[in-house]
Amino acid sequence: MRIALASDHAGYELKKGIVSYLSQKGIEHKDFGCGPGETVDYVDYGKEAIASVLRAEFDRAILVCGTGMGMAIVANKFKGIRATPCWDEYTAEVSRSHNDSNCLTLGGRVLPLENALKIVEVWLTTNFEGGRHKRRINKIRELEERNFKP
Repeated sequence: MRIALASDHAGYELKKGIVSYLSQKGIEHKDFGCGPGETVDYVDYGKEAIASVLRAEFDRAILVCGTGMGMAIVANKFKGIRATPCWDEYTAEVSRSHNDSNCLTLGGRVLPLENALKIVEVWLTTNFEGGRHKRRINKIRELEERNFKP
């Protein structure tokens, strides 16, 4: 599995801890930024990591900002991305097993590193269940294809 990562300044420290975790586990990854001491817009870094997933250079992305919400909004603008902000192990598990999430978003200002690493581990190791959930994912894809407008 190959993981693309990105953060803004509010998520930098948490991302740094996640990068260390992935390295220890031998999981291939690339940090698309930002670096230490930078003040940046999460949009600029999130879109680069997501683009690498869409080009199939990476399998999934982990994006970190202050709350995880901004990065989720950015990532979900891209067709084929199912970004899920998670705040505990249960939401991480369901985001994968039911929603086939390919982008995890986390909040550097709201999650301690220990909790975030538990979420990352569950998100990385949980498989998509398929079945009735596959039908729902297909409906989401249909909306994307039609560029759904109410």
